[in-house]
Amino acid sequence: MKHTTQTVAPMVERTAEVEPLIRDYGQENRSGIGNRSAVEWLWILWNERQFLWRVSVCALLLATVVAFLIPKHYQSTTRLMPPDQQSGTGMAMLAAMAGKVGGNSGASGVNLGGLAGDLLGMKNSGDLFLDILRSRTVDDRLIQRFDLRKIYSDRYWEDARKELAANTDLSADRKSGVITIIVTDHDPHRAQQLAQAYVEELDRLVAEVSTSAARRERQFIEGRLKGVKQDLDQASKQFSEYASQNTTVDITAQAKAMVEGAARLQGALIAAQSELEGLEQIYTANNVRVRSLRARVDELKRQLQNLGGNSSAPSSNDASDGSGAKPQEFPSIRQLPLLGVRWADLYRQAKIQETVFELLTQQYEMAKIQEAKEIPVIKVLDSAVVPERKSGPHRLLIMVLSTMFAFVSGCAWLLGSTIWRDIDPADSRKILAREVATTVQARAQHWRNRWQERVKSKSE
Repeated sequence: MKHTTQTVAPMVERTAEVEPLIRDYGQENRSGIGNRSAVEWLWILWNERQFLWRVSVCALLLATVVAFLIPKHYQSTTRLMPPDQQSGTGMAMLAAMAGKVGGNSGASGVNLGGLAGDLLGMKNSGDLFLDILRSRTVDDRLIQRFDLRKIYSDRYWEDARKELAANTDLSADRKSGVITIIVTDHDPHRAQQLAQAYVEELDRLVAEVSTSAARRERQFIEGRLKGVKQDLDQASKQFSEYASQNTTVDITAQAKAMVEGAARLQGALIAAQSELEGLEQIYTANNVRVRSLRARVDELKRQLQNLGGNSSAPSSNDASDGSGAKPQEFPSIRQLPLLGVRWADLYRQAKIQETVFELLTQQYEMAKIQEAKEIPVIKVLDSAVVPERKSGPHRLLIMVLSTMFAFVSGCAWLLGSTIWRDIDPADSRKILAREVATTVQARAQHWRNRWQERVKSKSE
């Protein structure tokens, strides 16, 4: 027992010196906090260690409960390769020259090249992709696709957009240009699907809103193709109806064939007439051979007349009207030149429209190929996968920080209470603080009473 007394004698002796100050810190030294030393403040905290212990333990228990009540969330990440730069040749050469000149001075060359690109208006396509990913169109498509308003328990689209933006981290590396998309969600599978959906919607929207020259050319040719197709169908229909009505397949070939046929008929007629004259000198008119040959001569004359036609022959329109007489099966040689004018005009229109249609079709296919080349291609570097581990909450960190905060708050409360007691009651600052506290308390009590009266009146 003596050994213990000798061991702690210096501490007891120091405690005896400081204890009156600690016991009477509310009665003495009220002039201000400058009269207290750091050791005195530490003694005040040490004497209230039980209070600090209870506060810390309660905060730890409460933080533990809260930390385990917070639902887990998972993060899924996808990374995109930087898109190809679609910039003018002259600007690209100037930017490259600026970067090359700056490259001789070390790291400053990178800044000079980037500055030159900004001054020349050469924006990075990666920044464009980020703006598209942050657009309202992409957000609305994802919200509708995954029914995020129901998942986030949001009534309005705007609230769902804000929550989706809070759960999504979009960034681009300045040096490499790689775009990173990180999606956080309570469901690991939904987080992976959302990250993948961002890439799909980006690819689709870039193709839809592309404003390249090839796209505009393709749209123009596509519109022209529709008009030319209608003109071609109409010209072909008119030509076929006219050719069918007048039995004109090919005027040139048909005229040549008819002239050759007429020549053959004329030759056969001359031979038959010569033979008939010879037979008539030998036989009488009632002879069978004479009558047969005369009938053949008459038939050849009739065919030749039908083939050649006459100047009084009706036009194609009159023949088609029909006045009881049966129209001829094929047009005569005399009618072919008249029919050939209209036939050639319709044939020429049909061929022109067909040629234009073929040329536009070729240009349309070339424009589609060029458009596909100019549209930035979304190249995925790392596809989104289902996360295996949770990304939060960090329960241990929450518990430690909450306990530390409670401990510091308890110390601040104790020191503040001591400072408040050290202030002279007649000090204007203390009087003002009490007046403000009294007024606030009175107003709070007034509103509380009014609320209770209103509830009571409604219940009655």
